[in-house]
Amino acid sequence: MTDDNLVDFQRDTFTYEGKTRTIFRRGSGPAVIVMAEFPGISPEVFDFARRVAATGCTAVVPHLYGNPGRDPSPAAHGLAAAVANVAGQFGPICISREFVVLACGRTSPVVHWLRALAEHEHQRCGGPGVGAVGMCFTGGFALAMAVDDRLLAPVLSQPGLPLAFTSRQKCSIDVSPADLDRIKQRCADGLTVMGLRFRGDRRSPAERFEFLRAQFGDAFIAIELDDADANPDAVLSPHSVLTEHLIDEPGQPTHAALHRVLDFLRSRLAVGSPTDR
Repeated sequence: MTDDNLVDFQRDTFTYEGKTRTIFRRGSGPAVIVMAEFPGISPEVFDFARRVAATGCTAVVPHLYGNPGRDPSPAAHGLAAAVANVAGQFGPICISREFVVLACGRTSPVVHWLRALAEHEHQRCGGPGVGAVGMCFTGGFALAMAVDDRLLAPVLSQPGLPLAFTSRQKCSIDVSPADLDRIKQRCADGLTVMGLRFRGDRRSPAERFEFLRAQFGDAFIAIELDDADANPDAVLSPHSVLTEHLIDEPGQPTHAALHRVLDFLRSRLAVGSPTDR
């Protein structure tokens, strides 16, 4: 894959509490906030946003970090450039006050900006509410956004924070106790949370999904795939269900998982028949 020129996305900005970020928007209908995995909004993340738009939703992709549209794989720019790209993003993210990378039981401050974006996009796009899809570093952001009643369809794809070095970090997610209690209350009232991971993925460990099952019970829909289901041509070990490790062919488990996510968003946001299959 090569870099994405993004000519089919509308560029806009959104400001909240003095922080202005670029957002990329495509489609019409209820808004779905699509948050990129590390190290940024890759062409595959934008392709996923296109699939969201094809369901009859408005895909809204905020630029939180990285170089939008840049292909992070060594095949695109060479190994040295790929390593430099990752290193150039990881350091600033780790020291940024907006992202909680290692701590357990804390909601990243950037989530406040994302909640405000979701409110803004709901007012702009209409519909019953908003969806949110977080991947890897942003997986827990989609959950933390669900304290707001507008968020009707949170999807956590391979949630990767806090980084899973210790047993405590593995058995937690980057959401504060107060926020978690609010989300549990919403689940008792009918909210459903969807999560995806590969079974052998240590970056999004099995203990994290066990924690989510314990917190939300039947309101947590867990999609766990065998490592053998992942795209064998990917650079890294199985991790990114909806992007790098997707085999986008009917009959493939990752293809089925992708469409379960799209159908979940469509049904929760009361969108008509899908056009993307």
